[in-house]
Parts: sequence; structure tokens; C-alpha cells
Amino acid sequence: MDNWTEYVKTFAGLIAIVNPVGAIPVFISLTGDRSAEEKKRTGMVAAFAVALILGAALVAGERLLLFFGISIASFRVGGGLLILLMAISMMHAKLSPVRHTEEEAAAAAEMDSVAVVPLGIPLLAGPGAISTIILYVHRSTSVMHYLILGGEIVLVALAVWLCFRSAPYVASALGRTGINVVTRIMGLIMAALGVEFITNGLKQIFPVLG
Repeated sequence: MDNWTEYVKTFAGLIAIVNPVGAIPVFISLTGDRSAEEKKRTGMVAAFAVALILGAALVAGERLLLFFGISIASFRVGGGLLILLMAISMMHAKLSPVRHTEEEAAAAAEMDSVAVVPLGIPLLAGPGAISTIILYVHRSTSVMHYLILGGEIVLVALAVWLCFRSAPYVASALGRTGINVVTRIMGLIMAALGVEFITNGLKQIFPVLG
């Protein structure tokens, strides 16, 4: 990944998949009965959890694939399909069951702390985001590559914190319709990213397609 546009595309893809703006209604509903201080702390812990989970995928994700004997080409196809399914739900302005099921939502309402589960994982740093990090990490082994991706993870976590910190204002300014529009745009970006992963994976599995 010598071309800087690839890193910009990686960051855009991560933001689209994590979709902190789309998670604002869930954050508000889960923290509706909390004090302002508790809401701030929940947003900060959720952002830290996102950074920690995606950072772990950056460092150990590829080794995990090697441990299970999964080729990166197969993982590209599988990860691309997962991202594509999530994107289809987002383009219908719905929360994908891959990210957050009804059972998890019901359980979350009874939890004292919702920052790490379900906000941090699986809502934000879910399977789609983790798959994306693992796939992009594979493109280079240089230290600079890891540092840049690590920096992008920090920026994504910062975006999560800013969105949750300003959740009431963003929800008021955009409204449900505005948030749905943003979610649909993010879903479109995710769909393109998923298709790219699938096609690249299929080209590796079946070289004749190249």
C-alpha cells in the first residue's frame, strides 16, 4: 500500500463500517436514564474499546488466520460477503443483525454498563470492522504500514468519542431522517468495499479470473 489514496480509502471504509453517526440513536436509547457524567464516561469507554479491539485485530488478526489455516483469499471473500450483507441492511436504514440482535438489545437494557458490550462490540467494532483491518494489514509487512493503520484506528475511535459526546446535538440537528441518510450513504460505501474484497479474493482463488 504505497499509494496514500489506499490509506484514505481504508480510513473511509472503516468510518463507513463503524458508522458512529448511525450508532447515535442506539447510544441515546441505551443511556437515556443515565446522568450526563455517566453518558460522557460511557462514550469514552466505548471509544477506547473500539481502539483496543481493532488494535488487537491489527496485531494478531493475521496470526489467527494462520492458526486456523484460513487463506487470506478465502477470508477476503468471506469478509466481503459479511460487509456486503451489513451494507444492504444499512442502505435500508436498518441495523444489521450481524452487528446487534434484538436479544442483545434486550439484554443491554438490563446491564449496568453498555460501553464495551454492546456499544464497543459488536455494534461498532464488530465482525465487519475487524475483517477490514485484517484484510488491509495483509497488504504490507512494513512498520510504517502498521503505524499508519494504527493511526487510522485511533482516528476512528476519536470519531466515535466525538459523536457520542455530541450525541444529543447531532440527533437534534440531523433528526432521524438525517441519520438514516448518513447511514444509507455509509452503506453504499460499504457495499463497494465488500464487492472489492470479494472480487480480489476470487481472483486469488481462481487466477483465471484475473
